[in-house]
Amino acid sequence: MIADFVAQFAKLIASYPDDVRVEVKEGDETAEILLYANQSDIGKLIGKEGKMIGAIKTVISGCKAKDGMSYRINVEAIK
Repeated sequence: MIADFVAQFAKLIASYPDDVRVEVKEGDETAEILLYANQSDIGKLIGKEGKMIGAIKTVISGCKAKDGMSYRINVEAIK
C-alpha cells in the first residue's frame, strides 16, 4: 500500500515515470522505502528545500499511527 502510494506520487512528478521504482525493506519496527528514479528526476522528487519529499514523509507518517511501523524514505538514482 505505502509502496504503491510512493510510486504513484513519484510518477506524477517525474519526467521519466517509467523509470520510477519503489522497494520496501521491512524490519521489526522500521521499514525503509527506497525510491529509485532517473538521475534527472531526483531534484524534482526532493523538491526545493526538500518540500516534495517532505510531503511524502508527512503522508507516510500517518501510516505509522495505523500500523505502528516507522518508515524511512531514500531517493536514489537508477544505476
